[in-house]
Amino acid sequence: MVQKRSNHSLPSKKVVSAVLVGMMALSSGTAVFADTPATTGASVTAASAGQFSDVKSGFWAEKHIYKLAAQGIILGDKGLFRPNDYVTQQEAVTMAIRFAGLQNKLSTDTAVALPENVVVNNYFKPYVALAFQQSLLNKASESAATGQKGTWGERKASREWITEVLVRALGKESQASAAASKATTFADNGKISASKRGFVNVALELGLTNGVDGNRFDPQGSVTRAQLATFFSRAEAYNNIKYDNSAEGIITGLSDNKLDLYVDGSVKSYALDATTGYFTKNSETKIAFTELKPYTKVMVIGSGTKAGYVEVTDPTVQLESTEGTFQKLSPGNILWIETNSTFQQFTYDAGTTFLDQNGAKIDPSAIAVGSKVSVSRETFSSAKKTVIVQVKSGIVNKTGTGTLQSIDTATKSLVIKNDAGNLESYTWDANSFFSYQNEILSPSELKAGSTINYTIRNNMIQSIELKQGVERTIRGSLYEVGANGSTITYKRDGGALEVKLLASKPEIVISGISAPLLSDLIADSTAGDQVQITLNPDEQVTKIEVLNRQMEQKRGASVVSYEPKTKLLTLMDANKKPFVVTLDDKTKLVYNTANPTLSGIESLLTTGRKVNVSYLTNRALSLEVIYQYDGKVTAIDTAAKKMTVVTPGGETLVLPYSNPAVQAYGKSNASLSDVKIGSDVALVLNATQDAISSILLKSTVQFEVVDMNYTSSRITVKKDGVTSQFYLDKAALTGDNGQAVELADIRAGQILNVTFNGTNAAAAQIVKLTTGQITAVDSSAASPSITVKDYAGTTETFKLGTGSKIVNDAGSALSLGNLAAGNRVEVRKDESGNAVVKVLNVTTQTYWKYDSYAKEIYVKRQNVNDANQYTLSPGAYIHQGDTILTVQSLKENDTIVLYLNNGTIVEIQKQ
Repeated sequence: MVQKRSNHSLPSKKVVSAVLVGMMALSSGTAVFADTPATTGASVTAASAGQFSDVKSGFWAEKHIYKLAAQGIILGDKGLFRPNDYVTQQEAVTMAIRFAGLQNKLSTDTAVALPENVVVNNYFKPYVALAFQQSLLNKASESAATGQKGTWGERKASREWITEVLVRALGKESQASAAASKATTFADNGKISASKRGFVNVALELGLTNGVDGNRFDPQGSVTRAQLATFFSRAEAYNNIKYDNSAEGIITGLSDNKLDLYVDGSVKSYALDATTGYFTKNSETKIAFTELKPYTKVMVIGSGTKAGYVEVTDPTVQLESTEGTFQKLSPGNILWIETNSTFQQFTYDAGTTFLDQNGAKIDPSAIAVGSKVSVSRETFSSAKKTVIVQVKSGIVNKTGTGTLQSIDTATKSLVIKNDAGNLESYTWDANSFFSYQNEILSPSELKAGSTINYTIRNNMIQSIELKQGVERTIRGSLYEVGANGSTITYKRDGGALEVKLLASKPEIVISGISAPLLSDLIADSTAGDQVQITLNPDEQVTKIEVLNRQMEQKRGASVVSYEPKTKLLTLMDANKKPFVVTLDDKTKLVYNTANPTLSGIESLLTTGRKVNVSYLTNRALSLEVIYQYDGKVTAIDTAAKKMTVVTPGGETLVLPYSNPAVQAYGKSNASLSDVKIGSDVALVLNATQDAISSILLKSTVQFEVVDMNYTSSRITVKKDGVTSQFYLDKAALTGDNGQAVELADIRAGQILNVTFNGTNAAAAQIVKLTTGQITAVDSSAASPSITVKDYAGTTETFKLGTGSKIVNDAGSALSLGNLAAGNRVEVRKDESGNAVVKVLNVTTQTYWKYDSYAKEIYVKRQNVNDANQYTLSPGAYIHQGDTILTVQSLKENDTIVLYLNNGTIVEIQKQ
């Protein structure tokens, strides 16, 4: 970046002194200096602090490094900044000259004479000579022999040396002489040179310097590059010099990679990228780009059209607003409103933003006569351009696209999240029209989550067209499952074949099979499973439920013999009755491998091998070599070493064991003693299928999701304050109502029930959270319960048995007696199905304002230490009685009741 200096008069001694005021202001900050020859009026090339590899994000002097690097006052060296290197006297003087804008006064004569004993490198000579000319350095004291090693220029700049130069520059030499005999208040006063003590006293009296740790001045302490960069950056508060690459103005446009700045009657655009630093005037900490707000005042330092440093100098929005009643639009882009029985006109243009009362963009023609509007004009130019016109209340006419959030057929109302992410609430009547793909729908067929086009006339829904969101079910017989598991073919009841794509991890439901997989389905041209298929709006299969299987099924049959040439398999069922089936290439095969083949299973079909088989006439549709039984333990005979389980299909099995390995989630040394009557288990058999090899205890645990790694399917969860991790790559995933979901649907903050087979996650379900108002409390001892009406208007009763919990927002236990109608609560069920009721915090406040960018509500403090800022949940319920409101309709000084869940507003009740 090339930095040019404006033509200006020589800075006053006061301005140059400001450099040193900054140098003394702190004891820690960074600077790197040029190593190239200087010429009169030479420009310097600046580096972005974001390009210094040794200045990490969050470094204490980061702000000042960004700033001075963007200005070209400090420079990098091969991508390094070396923040902890010490600064020499000649380097400090050089930086002071650049900071003061005196480079155009430098002499090109490298033979310039310096006072005796003042020896500096040739590069620094012009800078040091100029410092003597400007009386920043005293010739007598600087040329005096000190006996120190090294030349004058290469000595490390000490704190007391800088103090003396500073006080001389301020013209306070006589005061320093008068204070020379006075001791300072520092603990190391005796270490301050006698000739410097008066200067230190004056600096203290003027508030120009502070001590370091332990009330020490540390007079001989050296100054690092980081410290010096901070000193100069802060000293700019005293600096009246203007740099050509620095501009202060008002943000008029803001996007991810561009900032438009209004400066002195014109707009200048700057490019933004990852190396741009963002800060505020009164803070050392970097802020996020998202914290920049349009129409606030900022300083931008950059090279050409690239911004290296952006500092918010005044966060006040530079707009003035006028509220009134909209009357009409006139030719020439003129808008008329009535205020206090007078009419005002405002001119608008293509850059003016028109918003409805929910903050969504609208066309000017959508504003209805009689609507209350607010017109905001900028205050930083003589034109006072109209920048925002927003409907505050009144009639709304608009069309838009959004997502249905909730539907209440009882009150004929719904909530839409528009494309801008704002919530809008409307009602419908008998004249409203609902449709999907040219089919007329009833309001009850609308589903939350559907994407819609909608038209509003006079605040009433005129029409809703579903773009996506209609889920439907069809029935038929399963004909074929695609070889890659991405499609299924089924025969409709009418006889036609149809092919559908499978959604990721569709839900499979087969009676008698726990957690069935796609491979458990039977597809056949004549005897395939009779199924009900659920299709999502994209016509993808999300669920397949087997309604009926036409074939015969034999479980636990024993192999008598197998003939590989004829593919005839002779079996004996549990009743000792023999039967024969034929295997072919279409027989579904299951054994302990991911890629089953007919040739691979043949070696396992030895006499006595136990299998599950399904067949039509004598043709085998499926054949499974049994290597595991799922079931519930009903008996354990420790003397005979036998375990009895009942399978999901109702079959009772008695299996011997010797010394089986036991796996249980959360227990590294599980043993047989952990297996109890009633335990759900998966029993893995030995090679001969006649004994239990290992026992996988099944358990369901409820967690709070902390983080998701979608690439590796690894989830981080928390329970009872303990964090753990596991994989969900082989788990069946379902939503809070049992629908199949994808890994991307699981997010931090959700509650999850995870079912484990041993230590492996086999299934995970998102837990439903119901938030709303208690409408009734039944405290009867026989069947205590609460009835809750959620914010969509749906009422649900929750039984509070002995395993239920009632807690406050902080997690402390409460009793049923603490609950009353009108309480706001969040209810969920734990892994055992017991209700967990959390009573939400409530506070009554006086409304102040709403920050639509940060989605935060501000209230007026009653006491100085009161919180006055709350985050607003995206789906927050805002109302007055039964009337749904928008946050924009709230006015300053309104009395509001806030209901908080973990500190976030979920409901606002206007009084």
